Amino acid sequence: MAERRPLGASQRRARLDTPLESRSSIRPHYDPEAFGRVSEQIARFLGTARFLVYMTVFIAFWVVINVTPIAFDPYTFTFLTLLLSLQASYAAPLILLAQNRQADRDRISQEEDRAANSRLQADVEYLTREVASLRHALGEVATRDFLRDQLRELSDEVVARTSGGPAYDPKARGRKLDRERKAERKKRREQRTEDAVPTGGGLGEPFVGESDGA
Repeated sequence: MAERRPLGASQRRARLDTPLESRSSIRPHYDPEAFGRVSEQIARFLGTARFLVYMTVFIAFWVVINVTPIAFDPYTFTFLTLLLSLQASYAAPLILLAQNRQADRDRISQEEDRAANSRLQADVEYLTREVASLRHALGEVATRDFLRDQLRELSDEVVARTSGGPAYDPKARGRKLDRERKAERKKRREQRTEDAVPTGGGLGEPFVGESDGA
């Protein structure tokens, strides 16, 4: 039977309860948040009038110096073109990065607004149900007219009993109240009709009858 040879350090499997050691990486480490803030600052500066003025002054200075005998660009503005190309190649990714960060912020803001709107809608629905329940409850509460009628009937009954007059008749009292309500409704209809139809010759002019004309 073959003997088991001990495995080397490189051949042993790592235990699950033992944390692995971090391996060194050749990739550069940087803070994405800090880099994003810097890129947003650069993108904001590139979109200002100050940058355009600085760029114009720089190009004009380069052109003026290199058309004189003290020119330092031996390639006839080729080096200037290279600089502008490099500036554009770096500016585009920085602007895109700033736009992506702004889009992320807008998405988070929209999600928060959507959640707030949902909470507000739930509150409105709850208040609507509460108002409806209050309306149903108020429908069973005694109104002012009902209390007035009850007090009037009670006072008439007390007066009839204390004065020694005819006995109090609730039915007769109800018929009298109905006649009073009908008369009041008729009076209101006539009043609305008079207000709707002008009786004078013109708006705002009083009506002049025959007796007034005489």
